[in-house]
Amino acid sequence: MNARPLIDNARARRLFLGRHALAEAPSRRDDAALLALIERLGFVQVDSIRTVERAHHMILHARTAGYRPERLARLIERDRALFEHWTHDAAVIPTRFYPFWRRAAADGAERLAERWHGYGRTGFREQAEAVLAEIARRGPVMAREMGEDEPRSSGGWWEWNPSKATLEWLWRAGKLAVARREGFQKVYDLVERVIPHDHSADPPHRAELVDWACAAALDRLGFATPGEVAAFWGLVTPEEAKDWARMRNDLIEVEVEGADGARRVHLARPDLPEEPPPDPPGRIRALSPFDPALRDRKRAERLFGFSYRIEVFVPAPKRKYGYYVFPLMEGDRMIGRIDMKAEREADSLTVSGLWLEPGVRLSAGRMARLEAELERQRRFAGVGRVAFAEGWVKP
Repeated sequence: MNARPLIDNARARRLFLGRHALAEAPSRRDDAALLALIERLGFVQVDSIRTVERAHHMILHARTAGYRPERLARLIERDRALFEHWTHDAAVIPTRFYPFWRRAAADGAERLAERWHGYGRTGFREQAEAVLAEIARRGPVMAREMGEDEPRSSGGWWEWNPSKATLEWLWRAGKLAVARREGFQKVYDLVERVIPHDHSADPPHRAELVDWACAAALDRLGFATPGEVAAFWGLVTPEEAKDWARMRNDLIEVEVEGADGARRVHLARPDLPEEPPPDPPGRIRALSPFDPALRDRKRAERLFGFSYRIEVFVPAPKRKYGYYVFPLMEGDRMIGRIDMKAEREADSLTVSGLWLEPGVRLSAGRMARLEAELERQRRFAGVGRVAFAEGWVKP
């Protein structure tokens, strides 16, 4: 039996970053090139927290020189080249992929309803037809515009009235689409008024969805386990991904070396072992906690030896770093994390903490690269200066 090809850790990191558009300097892109970037990534996760800018904008800014948020809005709202739906979380996705989401939504609608009933949400199924008819009559709506007199269920995140739950279920089930966001609130409309007709026709069969989702995930990851393939889009099960891999005769197994030297078997295309790895620029980049390269925390830890956990939901006294701390990448290494915030009333990007990884020191050259990145973040946030809190370099 032939030995599996070995991809050493340095090479694996570079191949992985190349597929995530982080092995090249940010470049200027017109709207067509920005769309091509998002297709290359597969999707861009959406998140509401605006410490510097929201996650979807931070992800694109890390890869695009001169990026501004209104450019993403044009692709979604004017061109309808992107739509919003669910991967592992809410995300903007190229509209040409929409038929696969329509199939997955139809397949999963009943399971989602059962899960929501288990959470104590009730009444949303009974209202579905009435809600669809109301939107057809009056046009796009936000949740706050419907069901104002309805009782709410108890409990924080799940405190949705039946109309809100109905809108979300209809969206997740492929009956509604998100036309846009206003103040980060979803605006729902009928699918046929949001998704261009050539993308909203009959969805593919399940087998076609599985084949596309697995192949497209592997191409964007470079090398992956069946579980990682399944988790990339969140459209197929790990069992479906395993069956897909067994049926393919155009895949190989490779051993990928982790940052700790351990080797793990992955699936790959046959040409991957001979693919020349890119040479990332030595600049420092602050990445969103939801950056595609870090979304799979376990994979990132294996590849980069970088353990990252977001502490938004951790009580302040128990946080190790901070509420919303940005990972720092230099070249093909994760070198630390930084706590920075755009304080717009003070016209300042304030840096309150920097934690470097073991063995990484803040040399004069690295400080200059960090200052260049902070200046870039300052301009992106639209504030006038960078300010450093006392004691900002942490032990």
